[in-house]
Amino acid sequence: MCAKARLQLFTNPPQLACYIGAVSEGNARILVIDDDAELASLLGEFLRREGFDVAFAHDGEKGWAAALATPPRDLIVLDVMLPGLDGFCVLRKLREKSRVPVLMLTARGEDVDRIVGLELGADDYLPKPFNPRELAARIRAILRRADARAGETVGQAISVNGVTLDPSTREVTCDGRAIEFTTIEFEILQALMRAAGRVLSRDDVMEMLYQRKSTPFDRATDVHIAHLRKKLEADREIIKTVRGVGYQFLRGRASEDRAG
Repeated sequence: MCAKARLQLFTNPPQLACYIGAVSEGNARILVIDDDAELASLLGEFLRREGFDVAFAHDGEKGWAAALATPPRDLIVLDVMLPGLDGFCVLRKLREKSRVPVLMLTARGEDVDRIVGLELGADDYLPKPFNPRELAARIRAILRRADARAGETVGQAISVNGVTLDPSTREVTCDGRAIEFTTIEFEILQALMRAAGRVLSRDDVMEMLYQRKSTPFDRATDVHIAHLRKKLEADREIIKTVRGVGYQFLRGRASEDRAG
């Protein structure tokens, strides 16, 4: 299948023009790291028509260097399968130095790739082949979340059930021990703690993070919640899954929460 078919570019100009004019992210600087030069070129053409400033790298080493170059990029679109350093290695090295948002491109059906990417700190993922409109929508959702985070008024620290989260320093401790979280894990934890004792649905979490509802096959939220539990729950349950509903940050021991 040719790159144009894989990208699924549209052939209805009025419809496409209407969509392009709907939202603009003010020339956000996007870096696409993908070894398929033809696909990347078509993708760049589409994203530029959407108002983005796009640059490319076609292998892992050059991609990692470009991601850390000055001026910084606002978002990285990163393919998993790359020559040299693969996408996971690039993401791991990048997260040692930067919190720039990363959207990973994975092979359709490769759940392991998606889960590993999310665990390493990717903000979202999209399986190939994809609709470029969906890619643009996901890029905008990530950028809006980053803008909101940068512009929000920093509140006071939150302390619930032995966990303290400080929005001003973006530091978290649990029973006095400091814990490192990825950017998206921190956002989910903050939302759960602010709603402590109440249940947030999977759709609530997905709409807050990605401006879309969850699907039966979307594992992103589940992976992030599992990672939060692994980091927080040394001797007790802190985040409870309410089957068929969502997630609850417990205000105290599980028995105390039920009593309250």
